[in-house]
Amino acid sequence: MHACILASPAPIETNPLRMAEVPKPSPGSGQVLVRVSACGVCRTDLHVIEGELTPRKSPITPGHQVVGVIEAAGRGAEKHAVGTRVGVAWLHSTDGDCEYCKAGKENLCDHPTFTGYTVDGGYAEYCLADADFVYPIPDGFDDLKAAPLLCAGIIGFRSLRLAGVERGGRLGLYGFGAAAHVAIQVARHWGAEVYACTRDERHQKLALELGAVWAGGTVADPPAKLDSAIIFAPAGEIVPAALKALKKGGTLALGGIHMSDIPPLHYDLLYEERVVRSVANNTRQDGHDFLRIAAEIPVHIETEVFPLREANRALNALKNDAIRGAAVLEVH
Repeated sequence: MHACILASPAPIETNPLRMAEVPKPSPGSGQVLVRVSACGVCRTDLHVIEGELTPRKSPITPGHQVVGVIEAAGRGAEKHAVGTRVGVAWLHSTDGDCEYCKAGKENLCDHPTFTGYTVDGGYAEYCLADADFVYPIPDGFDDLKAAPLLCAGIIGFRSLRLAGVERGGRLGLYGFGAAAHVAIQVARHWGAEVYACTRDERHQKLALELGAVWAGGTVADPPAKLDSAIIFAPAGEIVPAALKALKKGGTLALGGIHMSDIPPLHYDLLYEERVVRSVANNTRQDGHDFLRIAAEIPVHIETEVFPLREANRALNALKNDAIRGAAVLEVH
């Protein structure tokens, strides 16, 4: 089968992914083999490819927003029938036995595996998945539109929950890429007012089209104090500006797996019970809840589609904020 392989981390400008012919995998116990039709391109893929996340497997096939059809199942993996259209997300498996898994916090598992990072992912014609960690895809989304739901959507949804978004509240979104363009639709569905802070005028325009009441520069002061905010951009220097925009008692959620250093903070920015919290991975329940709500709304996904062989080009465009909405690789 064809797959995009990363031999070792390197700047994406060097086009480090190469197409290769590799053996088609066979599902083991508890696994399913997914014939990939589409795979979303995520900023976390960039963090893996450029080595900002410590390498865990080499070589590695990136990609963790996978949509495809189950082609074969291993022993004990009959939960979903062969032929079922499913999604494969970042959280590939957990140990199920650590204190966090037992407490319903599997996103914090002590011994997790991650799609496209510790195991090969969806930048390929086929990938393996744990049968208990795949998601049936709602009928209302075609494969290319469904792919960004598997990380941009799910992580954005968890970020909304941890930010404490409430009906009638004011929410700030910092960075307006794939995750934010989905999260704003859920927030509006919940009755929140959304303020978008992003440097690119094209992204500001998209935010307004999707219902933001205001859109301005990344560190611009929104015209009203915010009840909550989410930073999706991996830029620690945004944290002071976002805290400054919060009301007393407001919550700032950091939605990325990697972020540049946060500068020293004046205590006044944290005082009056403002909260800063990170968002780590997702639980399967987050995924199921989000996909149900996404179908109810229904969420509109803006995509820019690239063939699998142009994965490097897609990632370069993502790094340079040149994608409106989400980038998706078309595989089959």
